[in-house]
Amino acid sequence: MKTALETLNMRIARLAIALDVALDNEAEVASLMGEEHDTTVLHERRVSAHAVDAAQAHSGPECRVAHQRQELRGLLVMRYEVEKRYVNDAGITVTHQIMIEAEQQLQRKGFKPGVDGINLERLFNT
Repeated sequence: MKTALETLNMRIARLAIALDVALDNEAEVASLMGEEHDTTVLHERRVSAHAVDAAQAHSGPECRVAHQRQELRGLLVMRYEVEKRYVNDAGITVTHQIMIEAEQQLQRKGFKPGVDGINLERLFNT
């Protein structure tokens, strides 16, 4: 349980840093979660007669960022569902301890507290 949450939090933190999304800011999280899910580029700047070049055009920076933002949204929803399942299966006390240990692991890896969007004090009123 703990390892899965640690891995999930680490990916969320890395995406948030790469995309410059402050997950400790509720307005930014709300903005991220409210974005359209369509990741297509409305106007492709690169046009090519070759199929290979055309395929590569859809993997440019705009699409990559859009896909990363979509992944981040999905991972945040997934983490919520995982945490909810942990509470139902193991109870609030065990879930709290798992989340504390996962956050400590992130900090040991050099991540700043809250970069993954979890505020344990607010979440558990401790």
